Amino acid sequence: MSRLPVVTSRLSRRGFALGGAAALTAGTLAACNPGGSTTNEGGGDPVEQQDPSELAGKTLSYLYFTDGPDEQATRDLIAQFEQEYDVTVELEIVPFSDITTTLQARLSGGQAPDVARVAATAPFAGDLLVLDDFLGADYLDEFAEGVRVGMTDADGKIVAIASDLTQNGPFVNTDLFEKAGVEIPESWTWEEMVTLAKQVQEAAGTEFAFAMDKSGHRLSTILSQGGTYLVQEQESSLDPAAATTALQPLVDMINDGTSPKDFWLDSGTKYAGANEVFLAQQAPVYLSGNWQVAQFDANAEFGWRTTANPTLSSGGGFPGGKFMVGFSAGPENQLAATFLQFMNTTESQEAFITASSFMPTRADLTESGVEYPVRNEEMNVFIDDLAETPDEAYAACYSPIFDAAAQEFIKQFAEVVAGSKELTQAMEDLKAGIDTVAEQAG
Repeated sequence: MSRLPVVTSRLSRRGFALGGAAALTAGTLAACNPGGSTTNEGGGDPVEQQDPSELAGKTLSYLYFTDGPDEQATRDLIAQFEQEYDVTVELEIVPFSDITTTLQARLSGGQAPDVARVAATAPFAGDLLVLDDFLGADYLDEFAEGVRVGMTDADGKIVAIASDLTQNGPFVNTDLFEKAGVEIPESWTWEEMVTLAKQVQEAAGTEFAFAMDKSGHRLSTILSQGGTYLVQEQESSLDPAAATTALQPLVDMINDGTSPKDFWLDSGTKYAGANEVFLAQQAPVYLSGNWQVAQFDANAEFGWRTTANPTLSSGGGFPGGKFMVGFSAGPENQLAATFLQFMNTTESQEAFITASSFMPTRADLTESGVEYPVRNEEMNVFIDDLAETPDEAYAACYSPIFDAAAQEFIKQFAEVVAGSKELTQAMEDLKAGIDTVAEQAG
């Protein structure tokens, strides 16, 4: 597996708060993790009492994946940290699709990094650094209620820091809609979205009408809108009949050539983004997420905007988010905890999310609100859709077995795209496959 080279850097309007059942389920990932987390045998000193001179000259390893614009924001924050503490941070960037396998290989090989950015903590439950001694038990209070459980293990110990939130939703090419004489509605059903996208495709002469990322997470947006989910906590909850109904419009578009087909048949079950299809103006509607906002603002040579998610039996999107974690086997636990705290202060998180088009996890930022310098209106469409997203979507996304279930989802859906299996049978097989995953995890 190829990696990018290690890059060593050395230098001397509105927020939201998840509530109710959604707030509880949004963080079930770490709380339901099998196994435990380990502490640094030597203990640690509270970060607030840390003397920077005691860390001077040390080196920290940070294994990282980037969604795009966040990389420069991260490099800028790292530079500030290096200057303040007189340390070196080695930033190693790997593709998002490789982060879990790369980390697992490093951990099993006795080469744990000090810290990492991850989308799920479950695969590393027994290796995570417990941060309570370094950050204090009241550190959780700095974060919005919805993400707190996701930061703790089954014993209530802090093992991760929620660094950002995401939300899935559609982008539309406003120039193509205008060229086709098709008005973009403020809200739409799936049927209306498909109909209008095909009208634009025909009138504007685009190759496709609709594109979406090859992702179990993105496919789960459609399931949620159809009232069913891959998993709830550590159990399968898929309704094959509801899943078939929800996914049929996408299958129909793929079969009739109005949505890319080959895209789903390449690279096995690995994630692949369809952002280049949208940027090339090959599709007027693209289902992805808020992390694309800054990239499209910088690179799109046409007018575009975000819209509310289409509805089936329900609306809203599918939430996600990233965590920063430390590893107990990493060589610099104290420096790791100090770095994690620094990267997630109010000032650091605001700089990171506004530059990267993410949403905040800190309580003060969600309460005061965040004004995005890039496409604030478009970002608020995603934020508004969080309130429309069912509680069960949070529970599904943060389930310890979601990643494995999502991989099975992509596998089964690809067989439908390839024409080797009917959608109805694929959803029955998916249900059985998730049941097997749940049994193995239990």
